[in-house]
Amino acid sequence: MLMGVLLVTWPEAAIVYLVIAIGAMFFVPSLFSLVGYFMKGRQEGAMFPIISLGSLLFGLWLMVSPAFFVGILMYVLGAVLVFAGISQIMQLVNARGWTQVAAGYYIMPVLILLAGLVVLLNPFAAAAIPFIILGVSSIIYGITDIINLLRFHKKEEKKEVVIEDVTPVEELPTELKS
Repeated sequence: MLMGVLLVTWPEAAIVYLVIAIGAMFFVPSLFSLVGYFMKGRQEGAMFPIISLGSLLFGLWLMVSPAFFVGILMYVLGAVLVFAGISQIMQLVNARGWTQVAAGYYIMPVLILLAGLVVLLNPFAAAAIPFIILGVSSIIYGITDIINLLRFHKKEEKKEVVIEDVTPVEELPTELKS
C-alpha cells in the first residue's frame, strides 16, 4: 500500500526511487557477504561468493542508472498486479469451500487484474497514467487483501471429545474379570 501511495503522489519520481531501493536491496546484503568473506571466510578456506559479487554489481547498476530499468520495471510490476489479481480470485474461490462469498468480493480482484493488463499492454502511452493506475491498484490490492484476510480467515473448528460410558472393573461379573 505504501508503494501505491508513493506512486499516486509522485508517479515520475517514485518509480525511480523504487528502482534505487531495489538496487540497494541487492547491494547491501551482497556487500556484507563480500566483507564477511574477506574478513573471515578467506582465512577459513571458503569459496569466493561469486553470486554476492554479481548481486553487488547488479544492485550498483540499478542504483546508478535507474532510468534504464524503469521501463523494465513497469512490465514486472504490471505482471505482479496480474498475478495478485489472479491470486485474490483464487483465494476467494477457495474460501467458497468453507463460507459463502458474495459476488461483490470479486469486483476488486478483477479490477486489479485488468489494471495489471492495462499496464502490461500500454506502459508508456502516458508515463504518469500507468504509474497512477499501478499505485491506485496497489492500494486497493492491499486494502482488499486485508479485508479478505479478516473476513475469510479459516477458523479451526474445535472437535468435541466424546467420552463413552465406562463400566468400572469392580462392577463387572466375576467371569469377565479374569
